[in-house]
Amino acid sequence: MSGLMIHEFSDALAHHFHDINAEWIHAMFKLEATDREVLENPRARIVDQGGVILFVEAPGVGIVGTCASQKTGERSVELTKMGVRESARGLKAGEFLLDAIIARAMAPGAEPLYLLSNARCAAAIHLYEKLGFEHDADIMAHYGARYARCDVAMRYRTPD
Repeated sequence: MSGLMIHEFSDALAHHFHDINAEWIHAMFKLEATDREVLENPRARIVDQGGVILFVEAPGVGIVGTCASQKTGERSVELTKMGVRESARGLKAGEFLLDAIIARAMAPGAEPLYLLSNARCAAAIHLYEKLGFEHDADIMAHYGARYARCDVAMRYRTPD
């Protein structure tokens, strides 16, 4: 993962959050109202609510990926809106970014740290599993109705 760098959210980078996520959502699904609200208002919907948005930059390429952790309760945190530009796949940017967002979310003691996805996102699900997420029926029951496309719910299990 040589040369990859993590950047914190800034208003100057907000368009990358929108564009990278809209690209993958449009390619596989339909952009839902909840997607539009978050992508068009990332500071108000995530950052100002105590969440974090990170970006990954690849040398000579620029910002290639983004991911957010969004507070959904006193301690509960959803890992959301993770996307890496298709042109950057294979650079390990997604793994680098996911590792960084997990560390940021877990530092204050997120419980649970979870994500919602779709089985069509097989490569992403494999990455989530590789870095410690496990499929979880309770997460699906409690949070899964947020998106019509959600058919996968996972919880982060801290390494023993």
